Amino acid sequence: MKKLLLSIAFLVSVSICGVAHGETVRILSTNDMHSAIEKMPQLAAIVDSLRAIDPFMLVLSAGDNRTGNPYNDLYEPVSYPMVSLMNLIGFDASGLGNHEYDSKVKGLAKVISLSNFPYLAANITCPPESGIQVRPYMVFDVKGLKVGVLGITQVGTLGIPDTSPENVVGLSFQQPEEIIPQYRWLTEQCDVNVLMTHVGYEVDLELAKKYPYYDLIVSSHSHTQLEGGEVHDGVLITQNGYQIPRVTLTTLEVEGGKVVSKKAENIFLDKFTSRSEAADALLKHFMSSPDLERVVAQMLTDIHGYDALGVMMCDAWKDECDCEIAVENYGGVRYDFFPAGPITVKSILNLDPFLNSPVVMTLTGKELKDMLMACYVADRNRFPITSGCTAAVTYTDSTKTAIKKLELFGANGKKLDMKRKYRVVTNNYVASIADSPRQDQGVRGADTTSDLIMHWLEKKGAVDYQGRSSFTEKW
Repeated sequence: MKKLLLSIAFLVSVSICGVAHGETVRILSTNDMHSAIEKMPQLAAIVDSLRAIDPFMLVLSAGDNRTGNPYNDLYEPVSYPMVSLMNLIGFDASGLGNHEYDSKVKGLAKVISLSNFPYLAANITCPPESGIQVRPYMVFDVKGLKVGVLGITQVGTLGIPDTSPENVVGLSFQQPEEIIPQYRWLTEQCDVNVLMTHVGYEVDLELAKKYPYYDLIVSSHSHTQLEGGEVHDGVLITQNGYQIPRVTLTTLEVEGGKVVSKKAENIFLDKFTSRSEAADALLKHFMSSPDLERVVAQMLTDIHGYDALGVMMCDAWKDECDCEIAVENYGGVRYDFFPAGPITVKSILNLDPFLNSPVVMTLTGKELKDMLMACYVADRNRFPITSGCTAAVTYTDSTKTAIKKLELFGANGKKLDMKRKYRVVTNNYVASIADSPRQDQGVRGADTTSDLIMHWLEKKGAVDYQGRSSFTEKW
């Protein structure tokens, strides 16, 4: 154990002395873990080591605990491996990320019932029949200090989190700015005030400006890797990248019921080689599916970029559904590097983990253009990826917050005919968030989009998508 403590001290350069009278609050926070169960034994060892230093340390997750690893996402009950490992580690609370809803209301209720920690979201309303038990906030007693944590879940352009509408039937949501002021009273009763959000870094900058009475924002959703933390308008903001590359240890010093200093430091999981034996035993139990390691094809060269891998996905959907054009939202491509070598079932389910269904529709060129524009807006100003057509996108400025001009070209290099009808495939998520007007709402297929990719790859045998892209951008 001494070696573990020295390792932690070296990694985060944190004093273990603390302040007299117990006026030090430590919070270990993570976000957007996305089913990274293979890293949980290291995280468990880190938590054990730090709690040996400070047994009152809080451990928080800002949400998106699930979706990103088939060993977790295809387990029955869904996400039980991740929940079990979080229970073992001893998380004190979790936020609700938009991907917590991926297994629909019934699945989320089951996940929460299996969790030994509360889920915090003040801007969600769950009717009793949903079975979902969510708290708006928690007040933790840390060595006699009151630490208040208010949770906020993400709400997108459709008035729901970034998930398919079918996943949140019966639930209702309010914008963070409508709810946060209603809990000002809570901040006046607590010594330390934490806002745990799943709204993204840019939104959190605005929240810090509007609500500077919070000491800390535990941020998530945008996968923004911060170096320790950043102070904006007096509020410390922390966030880490996708699938736990680091966690953050925040140290708050409190005097007279006020936070007088704050510090946030990263702990790199890959630099911490110790592992929890108990977590390793659980992990071994959950990762025992040889079907997921089955090789379906070969990648001939290293592939870099969401664009290239997205084009591969769209090519597969287009061919398997006998369509002329395929569309995928940029955020639906879940990683940006694929090494040369075997393509396994697991790797495809990591690339396209949502168990979406294909939706085939007949669209005019104008309807397709409008759908692409609507998808761009709904997907946080990221232009969608296509197959069977390419796009030339001109933005109003370098922020890419508005499109000035959009031109679409067919496979022959000629501009698409805005009046002609095209057979188009996308997935049910894009069909729901891209709410532009169109006569044909589409027919939903029985297979999943990941199944289509695997069927297509098995027929291809080997593929190479190095340098591929479906759009150009300028401003």
